[in-house]
Amino acid sequence: MGKIDDLTKMVFSGLLPLVIDDVTDEGERILVRARTPEGPVACPGCAVVTGRVHGYHQRTLADVPVDARPVVVRVRIRRLVCPAQGCRRTFREQLPGVLNRYQRRTFRLISQVGAVVRQLAGRAGARVLSALAVVMSRHTALRALLRVPLPERRVPRVLGVDDFALCRRRRYATVLIDAVTRQRIDVLPDRKAATLETWLREHPGVEVVCRDSSGAYAEAVRRALPEALQVADRWHLWHNLAEAVRKEVTTHSSCWATAGPPQEGIRAVTTRQRWQQVHDLLDKGVGLLECARRLNLGLNTIKRYARISAPERLVRAPQYRPTLVDPYREHLRRRRQQDPAVGATQLLTEIRELGYTGSLNLLYRYITQGRVEADRPAVSPRRLTRYLLTAPDQLKEPQRTLVDALTSACPQMTALAGFIGDFATLLTPAHGNDDRLDSWIAEVKATDLPHLHTFTRGLGLDRDAVNAALTCPFHNGGTEGVNTKTKLIKQQMYGRAGFALLRHRILLG
Repeated sequence: MGKIDDLTKMVFSGLLPLVIDDVTDEGERILVRARTPEGPVACPGCAVVTGRVHGYHQRTLADVPVDARPVVVRVRIRRLVCPAQGCRRTFREQLPGVLNRYQRRTFRLISQVGAVVRQLAGRAGARVLSALAVVMSRHTALRALLRVPLPERRVPRVLGVDDFALCRRRRYATVLIDAVTRQRIDVLPDRKAATLETWLREHPGVEVVCRDSSGAYAEAVRRALPEALQVADRWHLWHNLAEAVRKEVTTHSSCWATAGPPQEGIRAVTTRQRWQQVHDLLDKGVGLLECARRLNLGLNTIKRYARISAPERLVRAPQYRPTLVDPYREHLRRRRQQDPAVGATQLLTEIRELGYTGSLNLLYRYITQGRVEADRPAVSPRRLTRYLLTAPDQLKEPQRTLVDALTSACPQMTALAGFIGDFATLLTPAHGNDDRLDSWIAEVKATDLPHLHTFTRGLGLDRDAVNAALTCPFHNGGTEGVNTKTKLIKQQMYGRAGFALLRHRILLG
C-alpha cells in the first residue's frame, strides 16, 4: 500500500498540496478525488487566521494527461468564516500554484499549454494538444497564449531598431531589441518618428541606437536622445552599394558583353535614337523638363539618357539563362566549323550520345540565337554583379577568370571592381575607417560612375551614423534576425494576425 501511495504522489506530484482520497480509472479518462487539507487559513481581506468552516464547495479541474488519457480532478474546498469585524463574512480557500482563481486547469497543465501555444499559436497548437489528450479550441489556445506573462526586460544600453511589414507596402511596425543580448524589448504599432521618440523618452538609459537608413528613426533619436550614438546598419550599406553596382554594370553592358549576336535589334535602334534626340535638345539649351514634354518621356528617363556620354552604354547585352545545351557548346562549335551545313537533327543525335536530355526545339533556338559561335555564353548584368560582390576566394577559378576578363573591358569597370573591394574592407569595424571612407569617396567622385556618385551622396546625408558603423562593433544583425522570425510567426497566424497577438508572440520569443 505504501508503494501505491508513493506512485500516486509521483504521478500526481503537482497535486501534493491536496489530500488525494481516490484515483479511479474510468476508461477514457482518469478521475482524481481530492480535498484541501484541514487547518486554519488566513483571510485574503484582513489576513486574520481562521479555521471555522461555513460550508463546502466542489471544483472540477483538468490536470496533465496520464497514459494519453485526460485527468479530471474533483476537489472539495472549504468556505470559511472570517472572525474579524467589518471584513467579509465568508471566503473560499485558495491554494496558489494548484487551484488558481477562475481557472479550470491546474497550474502545471496551464504551463504545458502555454509552452505549446507560444510556439504554434491557435490552430496548430490546438491540434498538437489534442494529440496529447488536451482538448481545446483554437480560440481557447489563443486566449491561453495571451495569458502567458511577458518577461520583464530592462532598458538596454545598446538598442536595435528596425521596421517590419504588417501589410506589405501599407502598414509597418517597429521592433526594438537589445543589440548585445538580442532580447526583444518592445514592439511599436507603426514606424513614425513621434512613436519612437515617445518610447525613448519614457524609457531612459539608451546610449547607442543601431538602425537602418530611415530618416524617421534618425530624427526620433536626435530629438529624444541628442547625446546618443547612432550606428547605421552595415548590411544596408552593402545592400545600397550592391544596387548602385548593378546599375553601373547594366550601364556598361555594351563594354563587357562581347558575346551573343550584335546589338542591332529594334530596342537597340530605339535607344540610340532617343539618346540622340535628348542630347540634340540639351545642346540647344533646352531643360530636362522641357525635353520630357517634347519627347513625351518620363523625367527620370530623360535624366538617365542625359547623364550617359555615349549611346552604346545604354544598349544592354542579351540576358540568356543557363540551358541544358551549355555543356555541349564546344562540341557544337567544333562540328559547325568542320561542316557548316550540318543539320540540327544530326547535332541532336550526337550530343544525346554525350548525355544531352533536352529537346530539339531547345537546341534549335540555341543555334539560331548565335550562342554556339559566341566566344563565351552571355552573362546577365545581375549575375556579373553577384560575381563582383562575392569575395574572390569564394569564386571558382572559371568565375574569377570571367570576372577579370569582363572588368578589363573598360576603365570604368576596372575602377568599379576596385571600389567594391576597398569598400568591403571598410565594413570590418576598425579605428580610422572613417578617414579611409573620405579617401574612398574622393576617388569615386573622380571617376565617371554616376550611380556610385549617388551612393556616396546618400552616405553624406547620414555620415555620422556611417562613421560609427565602420568604427564601432555594434550592428543591427540581431534585429534582422527577429524580423526573419516574425515572418514565420505571421505565416502561422495567417488570417488572425492582429497586432496585439503578434506583439505578444514576438516578445515571448
